[in-house]
Amino acid sequence: MITADNILQHEFIGLQTEIIHSTNPQLVGLNGTITNETKSMIQLETKKGIKLIPKSINTWKFNLNNQNIDVDGTKIHKRPFDRLGGKA
Repeated sequence: MITADNILQHEFIGLQTEIIHSTNPQLVGLNGTITNETKSMIQLETKKGIKLIPKSINTWKFNLNNQNIDVDGTKIHKRPFDRLGGKA
């Protein structure tokens, strides 16, 4: 189960998110479902289509179990495999 304490160690694909702070003001408020993730980008499916958004310049808000969790993009700026603790 994903919680505020362990969200950084979980898969983000399929989660709903919203950008609540960004160095690019045009991104603030953008929301949708995460459809893919790379080391430095999140692919977000929005009402206006697919957007590729840099991780590190944004603060991401996730709503899990009616609890808002804010995640600093610099903390997730790594390959998903590395963040999840996978072993080759």
